[in-house]
Amino acid sequence: MTKDEIIRIGKKVLNIEADAVHKLASSLDESFFKAVDLLFNTKSRVIVIGMGKSGLVGRKLAATLSSCGTPAMFIHPAEAGHGDLGMIVKEDVLIAISYSGDTKEIVGLLDFFKRAGIKIISITGDKKSRLAKYSDIVLEAKVEKEAEPNGLVPTASSTAALALGDAVAIALMKKKGFGENDFAVVHPKGEVGKKLLKVESLMHTGSKIACISLETPMEGVLQEMSKKKLGMTCVVDDAKTLVGIITDGDLRRRIQKFGKDLLKKTARDCMSPNPCTVDKEDLAATALNIMEENKITSLVIKNKEGKIEGVVHLHDLWRTEMF
Repeated sequence: MTKDEIIRIGKKVLNIEADAVHKLASSLDESFFKAVDLLFNTKSRVIVIGMGKSGLVGRKLAATLSSCGTPAMFIHPAEAGHGDLGMIVKEDVLIAISYSGDTKEIVGLLDFFKRAGIKIISITGDKKSRLAKYSDIVLEAKVEKEAEPNGLVPTASSTAALALGDAVAIALMKKKGFGENDFAVVHPKGEVGKKLLKVESLMHTGSKIACISLETPMEGVLQEMSKKKLGMTCVVDDAKTLVGIITDGDLRRRIQKFGKDLLKKTARDCMSPNPCTVDKEDLAATALNIMEENKITSLVIKNKEGKIEGVVHLHDLWRTEMF
């Protein structure tokens, strides 16, 4: 085969699968709402089953639901009848994925689910199949044709089921109000976790913060900075409100300015007023961006009243390996 022929095949496959998903979107109806509403109101877990390619789609759907605030688990239909059914309780909701709707490993379990009183949502290409007849809610994922020329390999159909599962998961996430903060909690590791890491989880607090008053002599300033080892100290007024900062860089500049008279000065004379600050709810990536733009190594975290809540140092961000 020539290069052009291979590229042409690739484009054809993608167009067939894209068309299948596009037509699926236009066919969504009240059943989709009912499925999302049922999942929203369940007090237990979502159990997902599927065989073959549908099983792979099911594993992905269970993982997506779990990462978006809905506890879910995949159970292999062939293993279910050998003890795994014991993991399922009446309060669970079942999502069964089968394009034909007559997958024997799944059909053989339907009586059990019905006797147990478990609600069934099916994702299938045949609304008249046995699976559909047993289901409380049917989500049709029918496609006109597979991308594979002989129509034997699940391609467009598995893509449609995958996309429909994602649609359910995201609609459910939105209905639950599952947002960025919730997402950060369940994604503490990897690149996603790094992007959603909050300043609050990295900042130094309490006695670990270097802090002095406006009238502290510079000798006391140096002692405080050396003791806390952050390369800076906060300066506060009598109301404990942040008014300035003194960094290692400030000390070098003040030595050039005052020379041997530096130790005769106070924090008021040597501080940099109105330092850059962040909120504890800001992303660590935001703090890093501020540091890079202003060429600084520390940021003070303060609340709306101007009181210090913490300090984050560039080294704290390095440890996250976000850059």
